[in-house]
Amino acid sequence: MVSGLTEVRFHGRGGQGAWTASLLLAQAGLIEQRYIQSFPAFGPERAGAPITAFTRISDAPIHIHSSIYEPDVVVVLDPTLLGPAVVEGAKEETKMVVNTDGTPGTIRESLEVGDMVVWTVDATSLALEVLGRPITNTAMLGSVVKATEVVKLESLLEAVKKRFTGRIQESNLEVVRRAHEEAVKG
Repeated sequence: MVSGLTEVRFHGRGGQGAWTASLLLAQAGLIEQRYIQSFPAFGPERAGAPITAFTRISDAPIHIHSSIYEPDVVVVLDPTLLGPAVVEGAKEETKMVVNTDGTPGTIRESLEVGDMVVWTVDATSLALEVLGRPITNTAMLGSVVKATEVVKLESLLEAVKKRFTGRIQESNLEVVRRAHEEAVKG
């Protein structure tokens, strides 16, 4: 992170909520009165096609208006996307947060990322259990906040409350909290 700027790149598939995750993380930054950017990179792809989304959170105005090429944080919502694209531009100090039932060490070895800090959480199982659907975006955000402390958990929960209502809100709050507790660093 450079001078209070954190750049997060999300890798997911259309329909998994990668852009919603990016927006919610940015909203949490806004709740903390920080400067934010959130935007997707996708074309007319159908559901299931790989997409990326980006979030910048900063203590100072953000003057960068491009995709994120050297992320501070890489978030992988779908483990089938693990490959060269997710580590492209990653630095030694980049943190990776991956939805997988595997271990951080297994992910680090398979991606050949040396000593990069990798966090894992089985977001798919959590989402199926709590939400009844394999949409992993809010679970991954709970893990991102634990791994990076880019925003406070309370700010993320507030952003989720603003986005969802009723039972969907309650379920998403629960999945965020559980993923925050269950994320494993390696």
